[in-house]
Amino acid sequence: MKTFASALAGILSVCVLSSGPVLANPYDPFGAEAGEDYYADPVYGQTGASPYGYQGTVGQGVQAAPQAQVAPIPREIVAFRGDYKPGTVVVSTAERRLYFVMPNGEAIRYGVGVGRPGFTWSGTKTVTAKKEWPSWTPPAAMIARRPDLPRYMAGGVENPLGARAMYIGNTEYRIHGSNEPDTIGQAVSSGCIRMTNEDVTDLYERVRVGAKVVVLN
Repeated sequence: MKTFASALAGILSVCVLSSGPVLANPYDPFGAEAGEDYYADPVYGQTGASPYGYQGTVGQGVQAAPQAQVAPIPREIVAFRGDYKPGTVVVSTAERRLYFVMPNGEAIRYGVGVGRPGFTWSGTKTVTAKKEWPSWTPPAAMIARRPDLPRYMAGGVENPLGARAMYIGNTEYRIHGSNEPDTIGQAVSSGCIRMTNEDVTDLYERVRVGAKVVVLN
């Protein structure tokens, strides 16, 4: 059986930018119905346990436990009726979708993982930095909740931040990739917005530093 990291490396070998999004139905960011996580109980470093509390690749060189196959959430072009300028990122927490606003009343819609209950937030920020294969340093609040977490983790396919990260304002939140693609579409995080590595790479090429990020509950 291939390791999770090997399987992910195979996925990443696909040119994600060449696969364009498909058309889908309109979306109204103010008409969505109202609607779980980085650090649950399993101990970081155990086989099959991860700092996100899901079965998957953990630490350096640990083989992932078998996972059920989850159908990916397609990247789509949709009609978008929000009063946002092209280049804006709009996150619908309730819908668990992210919209990159384009001209002519359209947006690219991506599936995302969002904050679990008690860790959701809303507001308007900007993208302050972008990094490829970012390293990960858990903030003090996470260390306090989970003292078993590593204090630092180099970037790579096993890093929880995945292939790309876009840093939001002066917060500890990011829009980032994930080494656990089966969690996309769930309320799973401590407030960050997570995407598949393929989708976050696509978004990374479109979003500019200084772009507005609007998070709606």
